[in-house]
Amino acid sequence: MSIIYNEENRTFTLNTDNTTYQMQVDKHKHLLHLYYGRKSEGCMDWMLSFADRGFSPNPYEAGNDRTYSLDFLPMEYAVQGSGDFRTPALILKDSDGTFGCRLKYKEYEIQKGKYSLRGLPAVYAGDSEAETLVIKLESERLGAEVSLLYGVLPGLDIITRSVRIENRGQGKITIEKLQSASLDFPAGMYDVHTFHGRHTMERVRERTSLPHNAVKIESRRGISSHQYNPFIIISDPETSETAGRCWAMELVYSGGFSAEAARDQFDQPRLMMGIAEDRFSYPLEPGDSLDAPEVIMTFSSDGFERMSHNLHKCIREHVCRGRFRDGARPILLNSWEASYFDFTGDSILGLAREAKDLGLDMIVMDDGWFGNRCDDRRALGDWVPNEKKLGCNLAELSEKINEMGIKFGIWMEPEMVSEDSDLYRSHPDWAMVIPGQKPTRGRYQLVLDLSRREVREYVFESVSNVLEMGNIEYLKWDFNSVIADAYSREEDDQGKLLYDYMIGLYEVLGRLNERYPDVLIEGCCGGGGRFDAGMMYYTPQIWCSDNTDAVDRLFIQHGTSFGYPASAVGAHVSACPNHQTGRVTPLATRAIVAMSGTFGYELDPARLSEEEKEEIREQVKIYRNISGLVRTGDYYRLSDPSRENCFAWEFASEDRSEAVVNAVVVQNHGNMATIYVKPRGLTPGVFYRDEKSGMIYAADALMDTGLPLPPAGRDAESYIYHLIRDESVNM
Repeated sequence: MSIIYNEENRTFTLNTDNTTYQMQVDKHKHLLHLYYGRKSEGCMDWMLSFADRGFSPNPYEAGNDRTYSLDFLPMEYAVQGSGDFRTPALILKDSDGTFGCRLKYKEYEIQKGKYSLRGLPAVYAGDSEAETLVIKLESERLGAEVSLLYGVLPGLDIITRSVRIENRGQGKITIEKLQSASLDFPAGMYDVHTFHGRHTMERVRERTSLPHNAVKIESRRGISSHQYNPFIIISDPETSETAGRCWAMELVYSGGFSAEAARDQFDQPRLMMGIAEDRFSYPLEPGDSLDAPEVIMTFSSDGFERMSHNLHKCIREHVCRGRFRDGARPILLNSWEASYFDFTGDSILGLAREAKDLGLDMIVMDDGWFGNRCDDRRALGDWVPNEKKLGCNLAELSEKINEMGIKFGIWMEPEMVSEDSDLYRSHPDWAMVIPGQKPTRGRYQLVLDLSRREVREYVFESVSNVLEMGNIEYLKWDFNSVIADAYSREEDDQGKLLYDYMIGLYEVLGRLNERYPDVLIEGCCGGGGRFDAGMMYYTPQIWCSDNTDAVDRLFIQHGTSFGYPASAVGAHVSACPNHQTGRVTPLATRAIVAMSGTFGYELDPARLSEEEKEEIREQVKIYRNISGLVRTGDYYRLSDPSRENCFAWEFASEDRSEAVVNAVVVQNHGNMATIYVKPRGLTPGVFYRDEKSGMIYAADALMDTGLPLPPAGRDAESYIYHLIRDESVNM
């Protein structure tokens, strides 16, 4: 049993293979958090500390006991109005506008398998892989029932959390803040790790000491955003890749979010994550209920490496779904940086012929194939092929491409509408525009109101019609804006809109997954603006960033790797000079960086030399050889880019029979010292052979001293070693 309730001391204990999580219902029916860390035994209420804390108030039921206050006790789920003046996870308001909620323990239930959420993506697992704990709390004054949901996946050291709010009273209540998980620590000095960025430079890790004032990241953009990722880590100051404690929270949600960490007046940290408060005010009439997005939590006492392995495996095997969850992904050529809007059907066929010659699997026709779309000012929403531009229909185009032995994919941006479009002229009310105010536009476009059923039907049918026009096996689903003007003509309360929008999006994507299980959908939001576990439930890979520069991608993919598997990272080799940075990097380096993801190309092969084309053919062969390892292997960060000039990383198979070690020396200098890269995750006491050179290495020496890199002859020099365990060596 991974979930144990002890009636004598009223504790709930959640055990995974290597961790323990414990909470307790105390004598006043408050749910206190006791412990989350290394696997342990017994009741840990001895960790609680009681004292007269002066101006920390005492609940009425405590009587004259001034040593009991919710203002300093570790709360399992903190609410506003309970006498706890730290940051609350839940704020409720009654029909009179009065704030304040006091929750008391009501009952619990333990279930086999993993809970699911209504309309929201969530971790899934079979009855033999997971257990669920439901703890119900209630507010007598409000008539609110708050169910805390816990999913325990023991083999992954994963605990998931969500909250369900139900109005069982007689009047309306309004949720003003809803966090999915709150975690209190008894004491300690910690570091907090967040992942910030901007368009074309996403998910750069920032590590700071946790102060008394709050460290808060959030997205108020209606999407998870380029600026902050819904992923946060707390660690000991000395925690490294391979040693030390760390706790992680990752939100399975693609809309606005917040994550916050702070130390209180008594140096007790609190960490929480959930829906952004911005433009969120969700009313519940009697009988209504609402589910919070899920948070995936994990703890590691062995550093960030183990933490990442836990999260990677959870997302790969228990968030991503469908045929492409475990299967090989196509190596594709995307037309965007090859031609942007300036293409014809003939030029797409030319790209397909080049793709075939290079050994690729698929050609993807990006933006510009529909309506009068000749630039980014028009035609979004008019998903009708421009047959004059293409010289044929989609069925004929896909057939010609398939006859070459190449698959065909397409780009769409279904959540958007251009003002210069037939759709907007017919249904201007479908766009989110605040009455009496000119809209705030992004890329000259507006956002369709997916909270409305008729809009969702239009989007679903439009995408379906396109997918059925020909043999289309890939769909790039883009979102090149933010939700600035959140308004719906159909919503009685506009505070519901952003949440209901996400529910609407997930409904459309879920229906498309069901109808077209053999179509690979790649998520995109100006690259990495919606790179989150929520989208990965529907799109098993996401375009990691619009920045294809290999050096910048080293930083982007390094930060991304802390919370997300390489199997979800859309990565391509692009032309040089790079279109985003102007930097020139070796073709080999561009390939090695892109091989640490789904792999593909975004350039015009006709502009390459024969030598470059032959190099690409070899790259494709290499990737086909290692793609299974990249997709399912354990990922190791072998360098610290904040301190080192070399990026090094590794993929190792679960059985440790093979590993791929990659390295890029960013800057070359005169007479440089030799750089040694130390692999990890190899089997001690055995030998490994480098597939290319045939060199034999002792695993212990490799992990102790490392591979010496040959001298770099230029900036961004790259190296790749495919190490295969060799049982025949006896040295």
